[in-house]
Amino acid sequence: IGCEMLKNWALMGVGCGDNGKVHVTDMDRSEKSNLSRQFLFRSTDINEFKSTTAARAAQTMNPQMKVAAYQDKVAPDTEHIFGDNFYDKLSGVCTALDNVEARLYVDQRCLFYRLPMLESGTLGTKGNTQVVVPHVTENYGATRDPPEKRIPVCTLKNFPNQIQHTLQWARDYFEGEFRQGAEDVNSYLASSDFAAELASQQATKLDTAKIIRRVLVDERPTTFEDCIIWARLKFEDLFANQIKQLLHNFPEDQVTSSGTKFWSGSKRCPKALVFDLDAKCEDAEMRNCFDFIVAAANLRASMFGITGSTDEATFRETLKNVIVPDFTPQEGVKIAANDAEAKEQAESSSAPAEMDVDTEVGQILESLPAKAELAGFKLTPIEFDKDIDDHMLFVTACSNLRAMNYSIPTEDTHRSRAIAGRIIPAIATTTALVTGLICLELYKIVGSARRDLKLEDLKNGFCNLAIPFMTLSEPQPPATTKAILKGKEWNWSAWDSLDIMDKGDLTLQELLDFFESEYKLEISMLSYGVSILYSFFANPKKVAERKKMKMSELVESISKKELPSDQLFLVLEVIATDMESDEEVELPYLKLRIR
Repeated sequence: IGCEMLKNWALMGVGCGDNGKVHVTDMDRSEKSNLSRQFLFRSTDINEFKSTTAARAAQTMNPQMKVAAYQDKVAPDTEHIFGDNFYDKLSGVCTALDNVEARLYVDQRCLFYRLPMLESGTLGTKGNTQVVVPHVTENYGATRDPPEKRIPVCTLKNFPNQIQHTLQWARDYFEGEFRQGAEDVNSYLASSDFAAELASQQATKLDTAKIIRRVLVDERPTTFEDCIIWARLKFEDLFANQIKQLLHNFPEDQVTSSGTKFWSGSKRCPKALVFDLDAKCEDAEMRNCFDFIVAAANLRASMFGITGSTDEATFRETLKNVIVPDFTPQEGVKIAANDAEAKEQAESSSAPAEMDVDTEVGQILESLPAKAELAGFKLTPIEFDKDIDDHMLFVTACSNLRAMNYSIPTEDTHRSRAIAGRIIPAIATTTALVTGLICLELYKIVGSARRDLKLEDLKNGFCNLAIPFMTLSEPQPPATTKAILKGKEWNWSAWDSLDIMDKGDLTLQELLDFFESEYKLEISMLSYGVSILYSFFANPKKVAERKKMKMSELVESISKKELPSDQLFLVLEVIATDMESDEEVELPYLKLRIR
């Protein structure tokens, strides 16, 4: 959407006037997979910042267009870049975001600075647009979609029945084995007092200590052959032994207390796999055993800084000599049969039932090699990236092997990449339609200087090109709250605030007096974020001291944080009562300009 929008704007002449300018930000770099769906990128732009490349391409189309490119996400931790001074210069905001959290944050910024927001999104053939105009429409965050459904933990761990389940399991395993383990080891090596750090992780400290011992001592490779052996033993553990243990706990003929078969419905009875380097699965036609060993061994080698290899002869030669221990079922192993049992087990494991956890953690840390012996040693954590073929080879093979355990049809790497990356392919026609609809609303907003926009002038769009279906509807007006202010009824919405723009950095006493004289309200409580600045029941001596302080000083003093030099406003929450009726008045936030 971002690329299509910039292309449209270049052709429309947006940001070409004397005071015009378009600000574009994206912290991502172009990847090969972007080239098929983002029209401003070329193969020469791979690994370049998207914002810089897109801005350059738009200016090639229209040299008069003024574009500023940034490589920062728009979030609370970048408010020193995208702060009061930045938003003060904007006429509106257009989003091209891929997650709800970011949209909600931008929505809050637009509410605060009272800026129009043009929001859109696509999902395959489906598309939607929403136009947000201050005081005319509701804001984006006023209505929310229900949260996305998550896969139950016990389904992922023991009872998968779809390829999505096995892919999520494989992704989680990748993160735990190749990223989390390396990060834990690096934290241990870098810390001067790791035992104290572990003490703060009461529920997970034993697991963390065991992972460090396993990665750093028990399974630490020195050659690539060690990595191949490790991968072969992991295969046996994941796809044979764990399944045999599950069937030991819940045999194939197991019956529940109600008399029904345990392995029925969505619970598929698994079977242990036999390692076969040459076996191909029927659906995806992949050599999953071979691919798993190759990918796992090379990722392991990369983590430890060992040179890897994909030579099949090397793998065959090493695997011939691997001794795989026979499986012996463990007694007393509890496996959750449903989510309720999984939750119960998690709670019981985090409870301090075993008093010797600290002792065991201490013994594990003492058994680790001295840090002096490991001077300069560091592991390389590997973060999963769907666009890196080696990562996808492992996740696909791992997922397919687990799918074969449960008789689930397997998928090839291309399809697995789409599912694991939660990719619904972007369709150029949907993107073009959605950005076209947004640009029509942009014309209305830009032209609104000549007349006041009314709700019926604006349109939200919804479409599904597969049906085909398209409808335009009027946005909802903002919800209002009734208040009596200065003896008159005031219906305020999320767009409103009590603004004090021309008084400067008032003292607390001056602010209290201003409210009494201007609004006939007596403030009973005043807060900034989580910090209470003033309350009627506070210590009178403290209140007297605070009343003499400037509001900026008071905020810094109580929050223990210095205000940024470019922060123009303080946002204060107010509880106040009417001086005549003595009734509490429900008010929006107070916006005080201090600079």
